[in-house]
Amino acid sequence: MTNTYRTLVLGGARSGKSAHAEDLVCAGHLPESSAPIRYLATARRDVSDADWESRIDQHRNRRPSHWSTVETAAAGDLAAQLESDSHTATLVDDLGTWLTTELDRQGAWDAPRGTVTPAADSLVASVENYRGHLVLVSPEVGLAVIPETRSGRLFRDEIGTLNARIAAVCDRVVLVVAGLPLILKDTAAQPEGTM
Repeated sequence: MTNTYRTLVLGGARSGKSAHAEDLVCAGHLPESSAPIRYLATARRDVSDADWESRIDQHRNRRPSHWSTVETAAAGDLAAQLESDSHTATLVDDLGTWLTTELDRQGAWDAPRGTVTPAADSLVASVENYRGHLVLVSPEVGLAVIPETRSGRLFRDEIGTLNARIAAVCDRVVLVVAGLPLILKDTAAQPEGTM
């Protein structure tokens, strides 16, 4: 595996995408089990929501203690974090909560589609320019019914566009269904000039 290897892991709710991404970032990293891995957490903490806090704790408890965790929601600096250290093995979990936070930050839930495009542009560029081992997790929501609310449709459309853009700059794209990974793209496995 090359030093630069970017993987996008897609999946529905409770599909096993985060656990699979954690396995990938470990498997594609240095052989030493204690080598540093950076976890960029995009979820916003909410102590008033016990279920949400429990989900975050489950993710946190699953990670090895030597991983460093950076919570990006408060500062809104996911792209900047990727640019600040583009060589450390990094796991981003997940792009859906990043998008929700960005829509909130920009007051874009009632704005025209594309309002968050400049932020998405920065994120896509930081992924494309990443020079280390990078695994990103994102929800795949395009297989469900059309959301009834405008905000639901906005989120579905924006995450679909973002996923497609991130997939285009990643070396590998995996869809996780019922805990089983399906490889959608793997440029490292393809002979040069084919796809």
